[in-house]
Amino acid sequence: RFHLDGHIDARTQVLPVNGTREALFAFAQAVIDRNKEPLVLMPNPFYQIYEGAAILAGAEPYYMNCLPANNFIPDFDKITTEIWDKCQLLYICSPGNPTGSVIDERTLHKLIELAHKHDFIIAADECYSEIYQNEANPPVGLLEAAYSAGYNDLSRCVVFHSLSKRSNAPGLRSGFVAGDAGILKQFLRYRTYHGCSMPPATQAASISAWNDEDHVEHNRELYREKFDAVLAILSPVMSVSLPDAGFYLWAETPIADTEFARQLFEQFNVTVLPGTYLGRDTYQGNPGANRVRMALVASLEECIEAANRIRSLIERL
Repeated sequence: RFHLDGHIDARTQVLPVNGTREALFAFAQAVIDRNKEPLVLMPNPFYQIYEGAAILAGAEPYYMNCLPANNFIPDFDKITTEIWDKCQLLYICSPGNPTGSVIDERTLHKLIELAHKHDFIIAADECYSEIYQNEANPPVGLLEAAYSAGYNDLSRCVVFHSLSKRSNAPGLRSGFVAGDAGILKQFLRYRTYHGCSMPPATQAASISAWNDEDHVEHNRELYREKFDAVLAILSPVMSVSLPDAGFYLWAETPIADTEFARQLFEQFNVTVLPGTYLGRDTYQGNPGANRVRMALVASLEECIEAANRIRSLIERL
C-alpha cells in the first residue's frame, strides 16, 4: 500500500498501541523538552488530542488554519522561520479531520526537509488513510514520502494508524506507531512506565483485521454510496462538497454552527458537531465557524434519513 515492503524493521520501527488516541497523546509527553519554550504546531480545526497533548507536555500549541482557499490544508509557506525554530513537534492529519483533505507528496517532502533543517519531529495522524474515493489514487503516507525523498531511515517521521476507522472497530482500541527507530525507542521507554500492553485477544483480532483488505474495500464502497446519496439531498440547499478522503462532510451552515446544531438536535434528533468546537480563534477568526462536521458512519438508510431531516431544517430557516 505505501510501497515500503522490505524497508521497515518491525522490531525497531513499529510499536503496537491501544488505539491512536492514547498514542498521539503519549507521544508528545515522550518527545517534548519543556525547558526550551517549545511550540507544537497543529492544524486548525483539529483532533482535540493534539492540543491537550501539547499543553500537558509543557508546550504551547500553535494553530495553523485550514481554509478553503488552500483546500483546507495549512499554508506551511506562511509559517515564519522563528516559528519553525521553536517547533519541537508538528502534528499533521492526512486525510484531515474534519476536512477530509489530503496532503500531497510534494508538500510532505517539504515538511520533511523543514523538520531536518529546524530540528523537529513530524507526527502524522493517518487514521483515515484507508477511506478514500479513488481506488487508483490512495492518499500518500508520510513514511512513503520520506522514503521517496531519500530518507531511508525515516528520520524525524512517525505515523499513527488505527483499526477504528479502517475496519470500523473503534471499540477494539488497536493501532500502531511506525517510523524513526530512535524516536520509537524513546517512546517505548516512556510507555514502559505510562502505557500498557495489548491484550492477547485484541492482538488476535487485530492480526485478522490487518491481514484482510476485502472488508476495507467493501467499507470504502459503502462510504461512496453514502456520500453520493447524502450529497444529492443536501447540495441543493447548503454549501457542501465531496472530500478527498475520510468519512466526514465539512458543511457550511446558513446560521451560526452552534445554533444550527442545537436546532437540528432539538427539532429533528440529528447530531452534528459544531465547527467552532473543533477549532480555535486566531487572528483570522475560528476556521470552524459556520461549519458542522457530519460523520457518515451510520447505515445508508440512516444517513439518508438524517440528510432529509437536515434539509427540512434548512428549508424552515
